[in-house]
Amino acid sequence: MTATAQSFNLPALAELRSGLPNICGWEAAIQSIVKPEESVYLNTTNLKLENITAGFACALHMHQPSIPAGINGEIISNIQYMFEHPYDGDNHNAGAFAWCYSRMGEFIPQLISQGCNPRIMLDYSGNLLWGLRQMGRDDIFNNLKRITSDPQYQPYVEWLGTMWSHAVVPSTPIPDIKLHIQAWQHHFAAIFGYDALKRVKGFSPPEMHLPNHPDTLFEYIKVLKECGYRWLMVQEHSLERLDGSGLKHEDKYIPNRLLARNSHGETISITALIKTQGSDTKLVAQMQPYFEAKGKNKQQIGNVTVPSLVTQIADGENGGVMMNEYPRDFFRVYHEIRDAGNNYAGVVALNGTEYLELIAAAGVNCEDYPTCQAVHQHKIWQRVDPDNATPEAVEKVIAELKATDHQFHMDGASWTNNLSWVEGYENVLDPMRKLSVMFHEKYDSLVQQDPLVTQRPDYQEALLYNLLLQTSCFRYWGQGTWTDYAREIYRRGEAVLK
Repeated sequence: MTATAQSFNLPALAELRSGLPNICGWEAAIQSIVKPEESVYLNTTNLKLENITAGFACALHMHQPSIPAGINGEIISNIQYMFEHPYDGDNHNAGAFAWCYSRMGEFIPQLISQGCNPRIMLDYSGNLLWGLRQMGRDDIFNNLKRITSDPQYQPYVEWLGTMWSHAVVPSTPIPDIKLHIQAWQHHFAAIFGYDALKRVKGFSPPEMHLPNHPDTLFEYIKVLKECGYRWLMVQEHSLERLDGSGLKHEDKYIPNRLLARNSHGETISITALIKTQGSDTKLVAQMQPYFEAKGKNKQQIGNVTVPSLVTQIADGENGGVMMNEYPRDFFRVYHEIRDAGNNYAGVVALNGTEYLELIAAAGVNCEDYPTCQAVHQHKIWQRVDPDNATPEAVEKVIAELKATDHQFHMDGASWTNNLSWVEGYENVLDPMRKLSVMFHEKYDSLVQQDPLVTQRPDYQEALLYNLLLQTSCFRYWGQGTWTDYAREIYRRGEAVLK
């Protein structure tokens, strides 16, 4: 049990219970950990804002889905399946992928020992963490725990929260958004401890998918804030200004205030760090955010001058450039920064929360950030008076716009806009919605009467199937094996809920 757990009189969380991942049962304990607003990195950072011209913040996204493809149909990780079937497709990359999940635990300490000042943000799906534990890959976890729990490495590494089962938010049933977010917090705390969870303040959406339906986005931001998150990474083309125009170029390199207004006219906002467009894996693998930051200058927010920040995220294992070129360029760039004497001045590496805390300490008020909203919402609020909005009026306008404007949609926006997680996937979406309804009809009133119901094995198993069915992979690879996986997960979830 960690010192934080003792001070809050919290239970130590086991990683697995009854063979299932720890994804529920300690909601009140988790809430007490994540809600406090104290600084996370301000007292440990070795950077001073006045010495920095611009920064670059890079995140690595790691995910493998959980699939019913074990020897007897057990739920296993896709990477386990890759190891067990090495001659199918690109499954020969399984070993390289596993190394990618582990290697930051060696790279960061090595760079620090070489006199460098690196930074990295990590986003691992709950599916992946569970699957690696199922495989007994303690080597990977030991490497990750080293840079997560050892105080000498904490200033350099920031974990980002995400949806536990890699669900894309726009098509996730609204009541399940919070369940995914809480499940990831449970699972992360069970592996890395409460102290580590306390430092997770940024959120990385699967597929960089931002909902643009007014009610979904409002609930999403509301839940993020309820779960202790302070900022969200957002793809630039999924946003617009309140007048419908695109983001100004320089505004992409400072924090923005993402505003959401629901169909009742209520508003809520959260800080957004903007991920700029580009070939994501290539950009991060070749450390191009560093080179882009070299062309940036300080900017004004309110009355305070702050460094620009180039923010980027990519899959941490996918593709040849990430597997092969990234280690070379990762070390090369940090050695270049060190050798130029710029570890702490000029263009430096920063993590998201570290940057936001530094500029806040300098007097920046988040109310002075440029304000943005999800793409296409301007068209709705042009036709609906926000001060007199009703769900009926909003849905009527949405239907009219869909019928008359071929560019308008409420599917959200992501970093792969050439693919849809909705069109053509009714055979997955309909069972997904049905299972969600069954889950909530059975358990919501019970949990309301007794919150400890979430500690029951039947609740845990039902929740697992509900979350697993919403994994984006079942609506990415087209019809066939992956939609069959979804059908089987639905069948098992339905059996548990009957």
